[in-house]
Amino acid sequence: MTATATEVRPYTRRISQIERGYLNAAATGTPQLIQMVVEGEGPLDPEAVREAVRAATLASPGMAVRRRAAAWRADGPLPPVVELPWEAGHDHPFFHRDLDVVTGPVCEVGLASQGPTTRLVVRASHIVTDGRGLRQWIADVFRVLRGEEPVGADAVVDDTHFRAAAGDVPPAEPPARIPGLPAILGTGPADGTPLWLRRRVPARPSAVTARVAAALSRHLAGDTGRLVVPVDLRRHDRSVRSTANLTSQLVLDLRRDEEWKALHGRIVRALLAKREVAALSRDFLRQNPFANNLREAQELDGTRFPCTAIITDHGRIDTDELRTDRFRPTGFSTLPMLVPYAEMFLSACRIGDETELTLSCRNRPGAHEAGERLLDAVADALTTAV
Repeated sequence: MTATATEVRPYTRRISQIERGYLNAAATGTPQLIQMVVEGEGPLDPEAVREAVRAATLASPGMAVRRRAAAWRADGPLPPVVELPWEAGHDHPFFHRDLDVVTGPVCEVGLASQGPTTRLVVRASHIVTDGRGLRQWIADVFRVLRGEEPVGADAVVDDTHFRAAAGDVPPAEPPARIPGLPAILGTGPADGTPLWLRRRVPARPSAVTARVAAALSRHLAGDTGRLVVPVDLRRHDRSVRSTANLTSQLVLDLRRDEEWKALHGRIVRALLAKREVAALSRDFLRQNPFANNLREAQELDGTRFPCTAIITDHGRIDTDELRTDRFRPTGFSTLPMLVPYAEMFLSACRIGDETELTLSCRNRPGAHEAGERLLDAVADALTTAV
């Protein structure tokens, strides 16, 4: 479905520094995508979902943009809704095709059902949105399905707004460039596709990021590793509703056998110092700790990485936002993307009294077994009360 002349989306915003970084990553040939999966009991009518997607996107026009020179303009196609066979697993082409930010669409929805069980998959370009932005849009889709008005997110601010909103930010030295760290998960050539491993843990502990990272530190190939923690810049102005990519990052060195409480303290201190904001003031081409240009990024051969892991915690998922009068959500998970400079990407979220984990890494010999062992250790760390 395409927007009609009466459905004008007057929305234009500048391509930000953060988004340019993702454009550079995409230029290496690695799709930069966010994928979120909602599973539940009860039906979701495809035509009703299409209408809800249309209404939610008109309220959040950043989900239908196209690149126009140095800006995003909401003149792109609305996110299509694709009906998938129930047996479509993670090897199905739907989960691997890229989304073109020049032609659009920059978002699409997959819908599969079998009997009373339904699965909704939302895929979006991480170049134009982030986890918080996409979840706001998904919540609006379900609002429309419940017969409510979408809240919308039409702000056109970029990261410069949040730099100002953060106030005084102490300068921070950029992380030192380090030699590539040896791979932990498997050996030999990768086939270019992500391997996704999921684990649901019967626990909802505090400090999930630190606990996951501490468990990972016991599997490092050497004495050190490097960790990236994504941070939502919206925390500096919670009045802004935007679907843009407003995620900066903390870069932390990881020591072998690090205790989670010490690591959590380092993360908290970095947040208090607004280190993720300070990072935005660096010269991207000269002070990038991973790759200063496209050539350096393309030279990463998948056997050594300047970053061990990206760990993101989506927090508690409000399942009431994902209900309709006939559909009851039973699960929510993400399928993290491959990142050229990082060996793995670990995503976590809390659903009720459980924590959902997904690990993404390159599909290579031994990676599946090594990834399962790592998830065993992470699950043990999350269920340990100490």
